[in-house]
Amino acid sequence: MAKGTGTADDPIIIKKYANRRLYNTGTSSYITLDDLAQMTRENVEFQVVDAKSGDDITHSILTQIIMEEEAGGEQLLPVSFLRQLISMYGNSMQALMPPYLDASMKFFRENQSKLGDTLKSGMAATPLGKLHEANMAMFRAATETLLPGSTKPADPAPTSKDEELAALRKQMAAMQEQLDKLAK
Repeated sequence: MAKGTGTADDPIIIKKYANRRLYNTGTSSYITLDDLAQMTRENVEFQVVDAKSGDDITHSILTQIIMEEEAGGEQLLPVSFLRQLISMYGNSMQALMPPYLDASMKFFRENQSKLGDTLKSGMAATPLGKLHEANMAMFRAATETLLPGSTKPADPAPTSKDEELAALRKQMAAMQEQLDKLAK
């Protein structure tokens, strides 16, 4: 069995022994579930096999990592999603769910990176950036008014700001319509 390089064509083989220890054949060392989680975050391809039977148990190991992540910190999966997911088991639509969830996650990840690129390339010039600036100005004004010891009342916003905010809201509604159309 090849040791692998961690690519889709040549994944690293991780052997799981009966004592629950995981052995990375690529580095010839024992690793933990945390190490596998980090490898996943770094897009290192791996396959976990039962050392005795040779069965592929990658799915159950990844599920175990998710369970530990959910139990150990801030939860990513809302209870309502988990309930809906569980209700799909045994349902006639069960076979459609894996490809649908996979495509949804890929779509999310692609848009997540596009959003990050937009932020990096100067979102301040976009309607969202202007809306953020307006929100921050309102937040600062509210803070100055509401903080104990504050002697300066908030200045009323000039009409031009109100008009600008109304225009931004209109643009946001148009953007939301476009996003809704893309999601269909």
